[in-house]
Amino acid sequence: MLKFTEEHEWLKIEDGVATVGITTYAVDQLGDLVFVELPEVGATFSKNGNAATVESVKAASDVYCPLDGEITEVNPAIVADPSLVNSDPQGAGWFFKLKLANAADADGLLDEAAYKELTA
Repeated sequence: MLKFTEEHEWLKIEDGVATVGITTYAVDQLGDLVFVELPEVGATFSKNGNAATVESVKAASDVYCPLDGEITEVNPAIVADPSLVNSDPQGAGWFFKLKLANAADADGLLDEAAYKELTA
């Protein structure tokens, strides 16, 4: 199940854990990424908390935590090679995994059709 935020994060939710990254639309707006900073495993965030930072040749931008939860895993591959986010933003370019405090909160996020409408 894919969900999206208005801040251009995507979530793939399985068994109460969300894999989180930024959308293809966000990557297109940012341009080529040159730096990614990820949160620490074990860190807890509230919805819309600043969880990660990306820098591109155009600008720096925050990546927000889409829901309340705890970071259970991060993707070190995108720190070593930020271009992975550009080449596969909704696959190998994921940012972190978030154990959701309340999985039902995901129902309030956008589905794919609503997100496409937002970015059209």
